[in-house]
Amino acid sequence: MFRSIWDDVKREYSYGNMVTRIIIINLAFFVIVKLLWVFLMIGNAWVEPEIYRTISRFFMISSDWMHNLTHPWVIFTHMFFHEGVFHILWNMLFLYWFGRIVGDLLGNHRVLPLYLLGGLVGGLIYLITAKLIFNGTSYALGASGAVMAIVVAAGTTSPDYIMRLILLGDIKLKYIVGALVFFDVVGMGSNINTGGHIAHLGGAFFGWLFVRQLREGNDLSMPVNKLLNRIQEFFKGLSGGGGRSTRSRKGPKVVYRNPNRKKSTHTRGNASSDYNDMSHQEQLDSILEKIKKSGYDNLTEEEKEFLFNASKK
Repeated sequence: MFRSIWDDVKREYSYGNMVTRIIIINLAFFVIVKLLWVFLMIGNAWVEPEIYRTISRFFMISSDWMHNLTHPWVIFTHMFFHEGVFHILWNMLFLYWFGRIVGDLLGNHRVLPLYLLGGLVGGLIYLITAKLIFNGTSYALGASGAVMAIVVAAGTTSPDYIMRLILLGDIKLKYIVGALVFFDVVGMGSNINTGGHIAHLGGAFFGWLFVRQLREGNDLSMPVNKLLNRIQEFFKGLSGGGGRSTRSRKGPKVVYRNPNRKKSTHTRGNASSDYNDMSHQEQLDSILEKIKKSGYDNLTEEEKEFLFNASKK
C-alpha cells in the first residue's frame, strides 16, 4: 500500500502542474515534522516540548534579526512549514482553488515565483512590524502570505470569474478575495495571530502588484525563473558528471555521413511514402540535407520524430 502511495506521489509530482508540486512539498514537510514530533514524544515525553520547539524554530522566521542571519534558509522554509492540521488544510485548499486560476490565466510558469515572492514580502512585512507588536521574540510560519499573493493575483486578473461556493452558490471572485482581505484587516485588531494577519496582507499586496506590473509589461517572475533554471542546470550538471550543462546533450548527436553516398531526393515530395524504400542511413542523410537547405522548422512531424529516435541510438 505504501509503495503504491509513494508511486502515486512521484507520478503527480513529475507530471502535475506547479500547484500540485507546491502542495506535495508542503504536505511532505508537514508529514516529516509530525513524525519527528511523534518520535520525540515516544522517546522522552518530558524533554520533548523543548527539543521540538528548538528544532521547529530551525525552520521559522523570527522577529529576532540575529536568528534570521544565522539561519538564512528560514526566509524560504517558513513558507513551507506548518504545525496545525487545519492550518495546512486551509492553506492548501486555497492554494489549490486559486492557484489553478492563476496557472490557467497567467501561466503555470508564474505560479512558483508568485508563491515565493509573495511569501518573502509577507515575511518582510512581518519582520518590519513584529517589534512594534510583540515585546519579546516571536516566530512566524506557514504558507498564508504566499497563498494570499496567489489569491489576490487571481482576483486581480479576473475579478468577474465565477466560483461556486457551498450554500452560497455562484459568487464573483472579486467578492471572495475582498472578503478574505477584509478578514485579515479586521484580524490585525485582535490579539490572535496579529503578526500573521499582517504577513497575509503583505502577501496580498504583492499579489496585486505582481499582476499590475505584468499588465505594464514587467514580468516579476522572469528573474526568479532564470535563477531557478540555473540552479536546476547546476545540479543536473553535477549528476551528469563533469559539471557539463544538460543543454549541450539535447538535440541530435553527430552522425557520420559518407561523402561518397549519393544524395537522395526522395524526401523532396512525399517523405512518408518514400521512406519505406530507403535505408536508415539514407533517410538520415536526406533529412540532414533538408535541414541544411531549408532549416529544421520545415521538417515534417515524421522527419522530426525519425531524427529524434536516431539521436538516441
